[in-house]
This record gives sequence, C-alpha cells and structure tokens, in this order.
Amino acid sequence: MARFPKVRIMRTRKREGLIRTRLLGASVAKGEVLTFLDSHCEANVNWLPPLLDQIAQNHKTIVCPMIDVIDHNHFGYETQAGDAMRGAFDWEMYYKRIPIPPELERPDPSDPFESPVMAGGLFAVDRQWFWELGGYDPGLEIWGGEQYEISFKVWMCGGHMYDVPCSRVGHIYRKYVPYKVPSGTSLARNLKRVAETWMDEYAEYIYQRRPEYRHLSTGDLTAQKVLRKHLKCKDFKWFMTEVAWDLPKYYPAVEPSPAAWGEIRNAAANRCVDSKHGGTGTELRMDACIKDGSERTWSHEQIFTFGWREDIRPGEPLHTRKFCFDAISHSSSVTLYDCHGMKGNQYWRYRKDKSLYHPVSNSCMDCNLADKKIFMNRCNPSVHTQQWIFEHVNVTVLEKFNNDSTS
Repeated sequence: MARFPKVRIMRTRKREGLIRTRLLGASVAKGEVLTFLDSHCEANVNWLPPLLDQIAQNHKTIVCPMIDVIDHNHFGYETQAGDAMRGAFDWEMYYKRIPIPPELERPDPSDPFESPVMAGGLFAVDRQWFWELGGYDPGLEIWGGEQYEISFKVWMCGGHMYDVPCSRVGHIYRKYVPYKVPSGTSLARNLKRVAETWMDEYAEYIYQRRPEYRHLSTGDLTAQKVLRKHLKCKDFKWFMTEVAWDLPKYYPAVEPSPAAWGEIRNAAANRCVDSKHGGTGTELRMDACIKDGSERTWSHEQIFTFGWREDIRPGEPLHTRKFCFDAISHSSSVTLYDCHGMKGNQYWRYRKDKSLYHPVSNSCMDCNLADKKIFMNRCNPSVHTQQWIFEHVNVTVLEKFNNDSTS
C-alpha cells in the first residue's frame, strides 16, 4: 500500500464486525465527508461528485448511490432490478424496495429522490453531522440492522436522505456467507435494539410477527435514548406519516384478513400442495397431507396463505415466506418465485367452483395424480383435479376479491 500515501489501514486486536469497524475507521478519518463502501464493491465512473453535491447543499444529508449488481459467478455488471425505487421494510424487518410515488417523481429521472431507508452500507455523510448523530450505535454487533438505525436517526433527528441516480456503484451479492457469526442471535438482537430505541409503539408490529424477539436482551439502551432526547428527535409515528407514508400501501403494519389459509387439498387426489420448504424456482408438488398422518409431525411445508395482495404464499397469515405461487403460461408448472406484490404472474382468484384461476394465463391450476406434478391447464369445472379445498376460508374477504376483479 506504499503507493497510496493517503490510505491508512487500521487493524483491530479481535474481530469487531462491520459496524464497530466502520466506527473505528470513521474515528480516524480526517476528511469533511465520510464515504462508506463495502469491500466487495466497484465504483462506477464519476460516482462521487453527485453525492458530494447534495451534501454541499445541505450538510444534514445522507446520500446513497444506486447499487448495481456484479454477478458473483462471472463479475458481469448489471443495472439493479427496477432501477430507481424507494427503500422500505416490512414488519419482519426485511429490506424492501417500493415504487417512487407520483408525488415524488421529478421531471428529470436523474434527479436525487427521497428514500426512507438505505439499502445497506453504501453512503456518504458530512463527518461532523455523522458524529452529531452519534455515528452507528456501538451496541450493535457484527452486522445487520445498522441501515435502519442510521436511516431512522437521520430522518427523525432533522436530516434528509436521498438516493442519487447519477452515482452508481456495483456490488457483489454473494451466494452464501463464507464466515460464521459468533452469536447466532446477533441480527435479531440488533433489530430489537433498533426497534426499542427508535420505533416506539410500532415495535409491537415486529414482535407480533417475530414473537421470539420479545425475550431477547438488547443490552443497555440508556445512551441511545439519551442521545435521541438530546437531539430532540421526532417520534416514529411522524416518520411513518411524513417520510414513509407510502410504505403501508405495500407493507401494512396490520395485515388485512386473508381470503383463505391452511392446507390446500386436491379434491380428486385427496393430497395436499407441498412446498418442500423450497425457494425460488421450486416446482410445487402433491404429497400425502401431513395432517392425515398419525406419525408425522405438523409442518409448515403444507401451510399456505391466500392474502390481501391476491397472491398465495407458503406459511401462516402472519408468518408467510417471501415466495409466491407463480405461473408463466397456460401449460407451465406452478413454481415458487420471489414475491413482487405486483400481481401479474402471481395473481390468483379462488372461485366458487373451487378452482384456482390464473387470469394472466386464463387457465386453472391442475395436477397429475400419477406423477404428483402441479401445472396450469385449460379451465374445466367438471375436472375434479382442478378443484382445490383450502382448510380455512373467509367468505366475506373472498367475495370482495372476486367482486373487485369483475368490477
């Protein structure tokens, strides 16, 4: 590193994790602006001036580049999916992206736009402002949750945060994490620590979906709560009303009632749809219904929810997984695919004849009794293999779904 006289390498005596190591680096940095990037990134052409421009206009601003994708297999560079979108979260504290609402759209799509939550660790900030905010909470361990802590803190304590389309940085999303985290609960602990410090009564919505968090120790929060009071920060209700006002449209804190949930049993086969705990690309199959087996234990691989987005997801209503029933044509297999909440290939209707109708392909979910495959087929009300029986049905909600689809 002798060729780079401005570069300083700091080494810790023990593993500190991303969050505390960043604090260490920031504590010895001398520039007016701190810029945080992951090591597995590559900055694109002219990425820095658009970030600095926003900070020069208002030093109480955090700015984030657009994070593009560097493929972990061949290092190919791709624009991020969907390009410009606002950062958000669901109430299990998974990071999400939502469309920019018309109210915030700019005539020039290259203009910076407000974002409630940053995607992760790529941002620039005025050094003095960063330390006025207390930096990262030093009580957070290893990594995880720090992007929410910084985002909430900035907005609630008098600052702004923007994503900047003219600044682009490529990021390698690894297929798996190649190291172990010392404490298996560090991420959950971090999220609870952020929730207890910043989210006020809204933290309860997280605990309803993650009841295991209730009994986790957050450590001492005194310093963080004193900091919040000293900075005269607004409450989280203000954040949800004034900053993330569009988030509940996509991720409501109180989930509307589902139309149907539980096992999905085929009338002809007397077998159940089974996800096999699969992820994206997994083809759904038929299998013996777990509830019928006296020696088999209850499993979520046969529990599904037909929810308010009119998609079908594995899991119970408050604990669905992030995959949806998806079909691409009138003869394709029915697979699990990452939920996008935009209907399309993941939009379903459960009709009175107990068929699962797929409007995009104008076909119905069917199955082959011999090989247990589930696929799309031309709708035929007299074919019993196209009749599916949900364990629980909310008739009122289901009728509303069907009425709305015909109006």
